[in-house]
Amino acid sequence: MSEHDQFAEELALYALGSLQGDELAALEKHLDGCASCRRELEQLRGDMGLLALASAASAPPQRARARLMAAVAKEPRAAREPRQMRPWWLPVPWFVAGAMALLAIVFWYDKTDLQRELAKLKDDNAQQSLELTKARDVVATLTATGALRVTLVAAKAPPQPQGKAIYVRDRSSLIFIASNMPKLPAEKIYELWLIPTTGNPIPAGLFSPDAHGSATVVNPPLPGGVEAKAFAITVEPEAGSATPTMPIAMVGAGE
Repeated sequence: MSEHDQFAEELALYALGSLQGDELAALEKHLDGCASCRRELEQLRGDMGLLALASAASAPPQRARARLMAAVAKEPRAAREPRQMRPWWLPVPWFVAGAMALLAIVFWYDKTDLQRELAKLKDDNAQQSLELTKARDVVATLTATGALRVTLVAAKAPPQPQGKAIYVRDRSSLIFIASNMPKLPAEKIYELWLIPTTGNPIPAGLFSPDAHGSATVVNPPLPGGVEAKAFAITVEPEAGSATPTMPIAMVGAGE
């Protein structure tokens, strides 16, 4: 066996990263001056690269497997000096590449799940902030020292229908609570009106009482800075009206 043939047989072990000691040093010295062995080494490394890519999914390409197995088979182990037994767990390039690919996939899925959780937390936080803002607006209206509090009553036998309006002119905010309201005919609805000190009545919200006659209107859209002298309720078509339909069902002035 020529020196060149001997080193050609060592290339497969060198490409696997398994060549050690004096053999490793001798081969690397030979590679410095042997272009043929360098080309063979690059081909073996290319074949192992294909094996590494295939290890994470399907079977390795047959051409790459055949080239690598043939190179390893050329090693005359019986005629050579016995080598130290190598542990079965010694890492080889395609195993490492496959493991890295698997870890990359796992980390990618974990990152995607974390991004979904983060987006959900942001949505939940935005919704909670919105609800907190609404609750603060309601509390601010109910506790405002300058609020106009109006009680609306109807002259009927008990249980007497009643409505309570709390209006803050500076904030244009209004909370209205009704109780014991009579059930309405089909396609009819109650409409609340703000009666300003000057000008025409302003629509202040529609409502239908529940089975117990209760209803609320919270912060309907109102023009800014309107001073109210009274609030009233009329029965209107289901879509509401721009002007009150007589007669007025309930009315009350500021306390």
